[in-house]
Amino acid sequence: MKRHLLILVELVHEHHTCLEQAGFSVHAASSIAAWTAQKPRVDVQAVLTNGSIGLSANEISALPALEIICALGAGYENIDLMAAQARGIVVTHGPGTNDASVADHALTLLMAIARGIPQADAAVRRGEWKQARQPRPMVFGKKLGILGLGNIGMQIAQRGARGFEMPVAYHNRQPRNDTPYRYCASPVALAEWADFMVIATPGGGQTSHIVNTEVLEALGPNGFLINIARGSVVDTPALINALQRQRIAGAALDVVEGEPAVPPELARLTNVILTPHIAGRSPEAIAATVQLVIDNLSAHFLAEPLLTQVTSGDNVT
Repeated sequence: MKRHLLILVELVHEHHTCLEQAGFSVHAASSIAAWTAQKPRVDVQAVLTNGSIGLSANEISALPALEIICALGAGYENIDLMAAQARGIVVTHGPGTNDASVADHALTLLMAIARGIPQADAAVRRGEWKQARQPRPMVFGKKLGILGLGNIGMQIAQRGARGFEMPVAYHNRQPRNDTPYRYCASPVALAEWADFMVIATPGGGQTSHIVNTEVLEALGPNGFLINIARGSVVDTPALINALQRQRIAGAALDVVEGEPAVPPELARLTNVILTPHIAGRSPEAIAATVQLVIDNLSAHFLAEPLLTQVTSGDNVT
């Protein structure tokens, strides 16, 4: 018997086919509201979402046959875990499947904002060759601060330390005993120390706006901010103000609070680089993530142990 899987995230046809070949009847919708508006004649037993889109308590209640929610990628901050638990619905996620891709993108953004690559490219295309030849900071040997030294943060640290001989420091809620990197007791202390501050912390309520005016002031006019985590971690008005007033040197953001909407004031700035939440969207990472979803779905419906079940009681990645 085929199980009905509702997909709320963007997937290419190839991955839809993989899910179908694994034995699932695949349906797609832009939202639960859009799905229920179709008055479907099938009972959805599984949902594929991600941390940004999530699945609320009301959306869960709209799917009476739902048994399992799979988050594509590591994040699950907007899935209502309490509502799922109350219904006996299991939740899985995809830690580790896109770590290398996200770390690659973090270093790409770091180098691009430091060297002004998009700005120089645009100027050359406008015929402003001489005007674009402005000195830009080196990356080699500069201090790399990482907010959130989890799996992705560790890979970013390794790339910076081994590839560019960057001294590395980090801030977590608790220091790690398995790393040689310097521990800073607060985000402010980390920002004061760093030349480049990379955000790799989970999303959710516990990290909302922890990068605020005080942290940006500590980063200073020669410091750069890179965010490949969640837009909610950064106080967006504070960041816009710091960029407008050149209180920091620049920012490179793969995520924005309220995405896909981008504040016009942010989009107009020339000292910021924006990419559309694509750090983890390499073909290799997506394929691995989808395969993990298939493995978790198959395990659930065969009554076997899940590979990566979410067991935390909070809505934090």
